[in-house]
Parts: sequence; structure tokens; C-alpha cells
Amino acid sequence: MSSPRDQQLRQQDGQGSAHATLGTAALKTYPGAALLVDAKGTVIAGNGRGEAVRLALESGLLPEITSLLNENRATVVTLPAGSGSVIIELIALPAENNLFLLLGRDITLERNLRSALVESRQRYKDLVDISSDFAWEVGADGHFAFVSPKGALGYSADELVGRDPADFITETPLEAGETPFANALALEDVEVWMTQADGTPACVLASSTPIRGDDGQWLGARGICRDITQERLRDAALSRANNRERLLSYIVRTIRDEVDPIDMLRAAAEATARALGATGCQIFRLLPDASDFALAAQYGTGGEEKDVLDSFVNSDHYEERIDNWHVLATVSRYRHSINGTILLWRDDQRPGWSDDDRLLIDDVANQVGLANEQITNHERILRLSRTDSLTGLFNRRAFFEEIARRFQRLSREHKPAALIYVDLDNFKAVNDVHGHQTGDQALVAVRDLLLHHTRPTDLVARLGGDEFAIWLEGAEEHIAIRRCEGMLGASSTLAHFSGSADKPLHMSLGVAVHDGSSAESLDDLIARADKAMYEVKRDGKGAWRLAPEPASTSASTSASTSASGAQG
Repeated sequence: MSSPRDQQLRQQDGQGSAHATLGTAALKTYPGAALLVDAKGTVIAGNGRGEAVRLALESGLLPEITSLLNENRATVVTLPAGSGSVIIELIALPAENNLFLLLGRDITLERNLRSALVESRQRYKDLVDISSDFAWEVGADGHFAFVSPKGALGYSADELVGRDPADFITETPLEAGETPFANALALEDVEVWMTQADGTPACVLASSTPIRGDDGQWLGARGICRDITQERLRDAALSRANNRERLLSYIVRTIRDEVDPIDMLRAAAEATARALGATGCQIFRLLPDASDFALAAQYGTGGEEKDVLDSFVNSDHYEERIDNWHVLATVSRYRHSINGTILLWRDDQRPGWSDDDRLLIDDVANQVGLANEQITNHERILRLSRTDSLTGLFNRRAFFEEIARRFQRLSREHKPAALIYVDLDNFKAVNDVHGHQTGDQALVAVRDLLLHHTRPTDLVARLGGDEFAIWLEGAEEHIAIRRCEGMLGASSTLAHFSGSADKPLHMSLGVAVHDGSSAESLDDLIARADKAMYEVKRDGKGAWRLAPEPASTSASTSASTSASGAQG
């Protein structure tokens, strides 16, 4: 029995023969969509699998159907089907009576699989590109058979293909002869140092898996490499910075552990030499009001420093080779002003200086600059505490501390010395008549007079008021007498400070000589000089007197009195 649809189709004029040839039963045997359409795309007959195509034609969703029928070509269309869509490949075949057989093949699964495969491949490629800098494959000969298109190590892919990876490897943690590029086992994150095209080192993290044939024979390997050079360089830089910080802390701690400021530089020289592996270290100070550097501390051995110090006229840093020495030096500063320099010496049996050494010596120089300033302040305070503010001479405390130290040395070495007490005559009249400003000028003039008649090795002090003292280092009796006579003779230059003609400004001198072999104490020597000076004051002033020797004879006393009287 025919269906109403078949009856309708048979009743259409001029189409019965074709339909008899391609009836509904025949169309149903086609595994895909099958429709019989006229030249306008009107469906004459079809099978159930062509329902989506029929609905699309009747809904006008295939406006290109006419050209498809006329050109006898295939096309791919996406059609709605239920809650989704199907992809059908359509082809039109001419049939009898100006009809066309429209056949379709559902390629939805094929297209979806192809799209999924393409997407999967792209995803894999993207992940490989993101997770690595280059992918590679080596063949059975151990040479690169494939390198990802962007190349590696500064080479293009073509430049690497055919090359042995071992030609580029400089360091690997694997056993000798083994590399991640030719290993029989799968490896993950092996750190390998390689040489780039420009000769610089590069560190890569390599992961690989072997390629084997059906018989298990090794046929090569595939893997990826990620460039971690910058990470390793940062790690190395951080490690070096930490090491410099550790060494600097050691040096600073060593300096600060010293109580005496002078010992700070000695400790700094030793600690710096040890920390930087130097053969020797010298630290110089630029003394106040001086124009040249003075050696303040030294540790170990070194070469001639003159050329190094001279170079700091034009530069703050020095690095050269002098004879058999590698020299590294820099100035130290405090508040931008140079106050010293530090020199390092390393013999040529050792390597030259590194960037870390250069950075560290600059850090040390900053600490030395602070230490130099602290020492300068300490010396300034010490000098103020030991000197007379008006004349700049030793004060009483400093003078007696110093001669006590020297007296002990004289006792050991059995050398002579002389102590002279000086007291100004009629000084009160100077202040009373001319004022204290003129009195101060007179005291400064006396200072100049005393310094003129002494040597740098001697000590001159203002004990207070108008009292002065002189220590003549290594002076025997005749030298002490000659100095007293010279000072008394020069004291006439003080006359213009006098308060009046009857009260001229003079000086009285008492001198005691220690012969070096005597068992006399320092207190006894001081007492003899002081007593001799007061005897002059008592007997008329303006003279000098030599104190009798300890346990002296009356003849010695008489001789000294006679000499004093001659000067009076």
C-alpha cells in the first residue's frame, strides 16, 4: 500500500517515471541523507535521514541550492537538528525528467574529531612553547634531527639540525659521556650549561625521553629545554651579595670590637686582607692640615705604594699590576671629603681581582672613612685635653705623663736628660698695666722663644699661669746650660711687654740634669729643678741656676751658685 505522500508524488505531471525509478524505498536504502528534488529545490521524495535537509530547503536555509543543482558540485552545510546542529556534505546528481538526486553525508563526527585533533595539537604546541624555550629530537646517531622552528642558543633550527648536542655542552651533572640528549632513561629537569652562538654561557633545564623501536633498540630521544640562565645568574649574584655582606659584617664587627680608635685601623687591615684573600693591606690617613697620606695600619706584605697614592690626585680608584703584585685601591671618604685610602696587594701567584672584590673594597672604604673620622675626633679631643688652649703647648697633666714615660726609658737605656723650670718675672705688671690681651700676647711670645731654643724631640709645656717647663731629651749638663743661656739672652725681646721700666718682663730658670746612671727618681728630679728656679726668684730673678746633683758635694753646689751669680 502506498503512503499519501507517495500518492501525491505520483500525481505530479511529468514525474511519475522518474519516481518509479527512484522511489521512496530506493531512497531509504542510502545510508545518508537522500532527497529527490526538482530544479527549484522542491523536495519530491526523500528518506528519514534527509529530514534535516528537507526542512532546511523548505525553510529557505539553503539559498545556494539552485547553483548547487546547476553546477553539479558538492558543498558542506551546517543545519539545525534538534537541540544542536549537524554538518552535512551535499552533492547533487542529475536524474530523469529534470529532477536531481540530492545526496548528503553526515560529517559532523569527522569534523568534530578533526577540530579536536587540531585544537589538541595547537594546545600541545602552545604548552610546549610556554613551558620550554625549545623542543628537540635526536636520531640514532645522537645528532639533532629536529629543533623547534625558533631555534635555540642563538642558532636557527637549520643551523642545529645535524649537529651533535655534545658540541655545545660545557657542564652537566651526569656521568662522563652522558647527556640528557643521548640518555637511555627518561630524565627530568637536568641542569646543563651550554655555549651560545655568541660564546656566552647559557644554563638550560632539560627533560627528555628515549625513543625505542619494537625490539627495544634505542633510536634517539625527544625532549624540551628551558633557559634558566637569568635565574642562575640572579642566584649567583644574590649568593655573591650575601657573601660580600657576610665578609663586610665580619670586617665591621672586627673594627668595632676594638676599644682604642688607633687599633681600629690595624684590625681593619688584617680583617680586610683575610676577607679578600690579599697578601697585604695598607690603610693610610690624610691627616688634618696635611697634603699627603700617612700610613696608619698595615698587615701582611706588599709593594711600593708611591705610584698608587700619587694616582689619587686624578682618580678615586686604582687597579693595576705593579711588578709581581695585583694592586686594588680606593680612597675613603667622610661626608664626601677624602680622609684616607686603602690598598690591597695580591701576589701574582693568585688570580687578579674580581667584581666582588671591587664592590667589597668600596664597602670597606666606607667603614674605613668612618673609622678615620672617629680617630681624628679622638685625636682632637685628646689634643685638647693635653694641650694649653692659648699656647698649644703641653698642659701640666700631659707634660708630666710624657716625661714619666720618657724617664722610664732613660733609666733602661742609661741616657741623660735635663728638666728646666721657667717662671716669668713681673708678669702680673703686664696684665695690670696693659690688660690681659697683651698678657696673652706675651705668653705666646714666650712660647715662640722656648720653641726656638729647643728641638722637636724636646718637650715644652705651659704648667699654668706664667710657669713653663722644658724637657731636653738626651741633654747633658753643658747642653742644658747653653740652652738656658740662649733663652735668657733672647728674653730681652720681651721687654716691650713690660708693665714699667722698673718691672721688666724677664724669666727665671731652674735646671736639673739626670745623668742616666743615677738611681734618682723622677719626683726628686722635678723637686731639684723647682727648687733651683725658686732660688733664682729669691735671689733677684732674671737668671738661671743649675740644681746640685743628688747627694752632691759642697764643691758642686758652690760651682752652680757661682754660675748663677754670673748670670744674675
